[in-house]
Amino acid sequence: EVQLVESGGGLVQPGGSLRLSCAASGFTFSSYAMSWVRQAPGKGLEWVSAINIGGGSTSYADSVKGRFTISRDNAKNTLYLQMNSLKPEDTAVYYCVRVGVGYDYWGQGTQVTVSS
Repeated sequence: EVQLVESGGGLVQPGGSLRLSCAASGFTFSSYAMSWVRQAPGKGLEWVSAINIGGGSTSYADSVKGRFTISRDNAKNTLYLQMNSLKPEDTAVYYCVRVGVGYDYWGQGTQVTVSS
């Protein structure tokens, strides 16, 4: 079965960095575009970033542009999100999502808390 397992979340101070990972299995990872979506406490889902199949094309929400970098290693079936210059408003559960017919599979999420 399709599995997406996020890791790397945690508590960091404002201005700090984290790298999230998403381990994919149960499908041909290199055949799918991937995305990161987040949900802040008490708020709705917010699209964060996306990457194409080969990894050569990326896109970002304005709120994270210049601070976050999405990447993938198809040989390792892994998606990444490097997060720098973190702000309290980045606090959220971050989800790794497969782009099929819409967002068809989601990971369980990993908590990122940015607080002093």
